[in-house]
Amino acid sequence: MSAIASGIGWHLVGAASAASFYAPISKVRQWSWETTWAFAGLFSWILLPWIITSLLIDDFGSFYSVVDSKAFWGMFLFGAMWGVGNVNYGLTMRYLGMSLGIGIAIGVTLVVGTLMPPILRGEFGHLLTTSSGQITLLGVAVALVGIGIVTYAGHQKEKALGTTTKEFNLKKGLFLAVMCGIFSSGFAFGLEAAAPIKQASLDLGINPLYAMLPSYGIIMGGGALVNMAYCFVRLAVLPELSLRNDLAQPARGLLINGALAATGGIMWYLQFFFYAWGEASIPEHLSFVNWMLHMSGYVLCGGIVGLLLAEWRGVGARPVRILCIGMLVIVGAANLVGMGMA
Repeated sequence: MSAIASGIGWHLVGAASAASFYAPISKVRQWSWETTWAFAGLFSWILLPWIITSLLIDDFGSFYSVVDSKAFWGMFLFGAMWGVGNVNYGLTMRYLGMSLGIGIAIGVTLVVGTLMPPILRGEFGHLLTTSSGQITLLGVAVALVGIGIVTYAGHQKEKALGTTTKEFNLKKGLFLAVMCGIFSSGFAFGLEAAAPIKQASLDLGINPLYAMLPSYGIIMGGGALVNMAYCFVRLAVLPELSLRNDLAQPARGLLINGALAATGGIMWYLQFFFYAWGEASIPEHLSFVNWMLHMSGYVLCGGIVGLLLAEWRGVGARPVRILCIGMLVIVGAANLVGMGMA
């Protein structure tokens, strides 16, 4: 039971990093979003995954040579799928606003990324017919309810502050949010495909806490390809954007912007660094709950970060109460999942 509790705890640490990563990025000045996102991604999707892997493995060639090429392509393509979800994420916010967009997208990502792996492995029937599986699935359902409550609270906050999107389009926004949720779950599928690399890491004697990390460079490489292409095509095509102008600032401004974007990128990577620690503590036959714990923890920690940063100041007591109720429901969901695994 202590291992399960520590696994849930590490997932929350990773979720807190994910919920906070955009804070330093939002402070970047006089850079386009595309330049900022690409620079942050250089650290989160390319440099850190391979730097950490190089610290764990001495000989890349012999290590990766034992992994079937199908596993490589599976991880890379699922990573690219997740990258497409990232691109859709911004469009979802455009048509639904932050709260509704995030809530629906994360809800779909949670369901698809959590339930599809056991369904594809033919294990879903076992979950439905055992008490532990039923309690765990109930925890997943309760997490969705909690996300819905937090999403509603966020929507009430936007209305109170007058920040609802001007281009609100429910039909288009819902379609994009569902597509974002489905494609974003590609990361969960990539982690499933990474089982051979995890086993190779364990065979090499790597600590189980770090066994999943050598797969991240491949999974995130697929996402990096899509995200970087999106950013640099926009920088090259749109006349109002210019990479040259972004980089033409004085050295001090470049240093500050670079440090802020890099910090955001590092924090983004750390969510999955600690995800690996959490995943290592969860029983193998219930590995599907790792994604649920991460995504629901993301919403929970996002609400806490918003309160700490005074984003809810001036909205009145009712939306804050609804937010707190939603966060308590998510905490209850995590406890249900823990009970089911125990």
